[in-house]
Amino acid sequence: MKIKIHRMMLEEAKITYQETAGLAIISIHRPQSKNALTAKMWTELSEIAGVVLDNPKNKVVLLRGSGQQFTAGSDIKEFHQMSIEEAEASFMLMEKAISAFEKLPIPTIGVINGPAMGAGLELALACDMRVGSEHARMGIPVGRLGIRLSNKFAQRLVHLIGPSRTKELVYTGKILNADESYQLGMLNRVVENEKLDRYAIKLGKLVASQSPASLKAIKQSVSNCVNASEELWKDDIPFVDPYDFPEGVAAFVEKRSPRFKRRIRD
Repeated sequence: MKIKIHRMMLEEAKITYQETAGLAIISIHRPQSKNALTAKMWTELSEIAGVVLDNPKNKVVLLRGSGQQFTAGSDIKEFHQMSIEEAEASFMLMEKAISAFEKLPIPTIGVINGPAMGAGLELALACDMRVGSEHARMGIPVGRLGIRLSNKFAQRLVHLIGPSRTKELVYTGKILNADESYQLGMLNRVVENEKLDRYAIKLGKLVASQSPASLKAIKQSVSNCVNASEELWKDDIPFVDPYDFPEGVAAFVEKRSPRFKRRIRD
């Protein structure tokens, strides 16, 4: 088994990358921060996505988080130290990483062993399939942070659960448990926590045993069926609101309720 580990010194954060039996296994480790990803870690994740195809023996990607977390998404505390422009640039790094996994020509499986929140949910949705344990929680509670969903972010949700459910998740900040996520199609399977990793590897090997030509073709065909016209991206929405975002992030860091002053019609 070939193992390559990317280590990051910030609060013992690291992303590990393993290759074994046709599987590329990527794990996010930052347990003290619920596996939240810094801007540097999003960049690292993009680079790892690029490494996967360097080995022609890799047929399936498994993406997981360590411990009882998938990932809480981006590190909100880091945003508190950034200017509006720096925060927007950080979101673009995030989208680049998520898109890198979404565009991989080989099958990708998200292993949801705990909460997948915000950008963490989007990272999970960028995978072709998702399997989770009873500890899985999925949501995108950005309304308390003044974060705006870009067209690409919204599209991933709309394609999977529909427009009304997507609006409900953002309007209410609702967090779905494993059963609710499964019923909505956000999880393909729910298995017992102690069996999750073993199940994911078994599923990965099953997928890897199929015809590479068939796998590549169905991934491309499905993408062609669901992707909207490129016109959609010409007038995309910035992630960061210059008024609500600083207040939302400050409230998160200070552990208080946000005091938004901007009106919807502004």
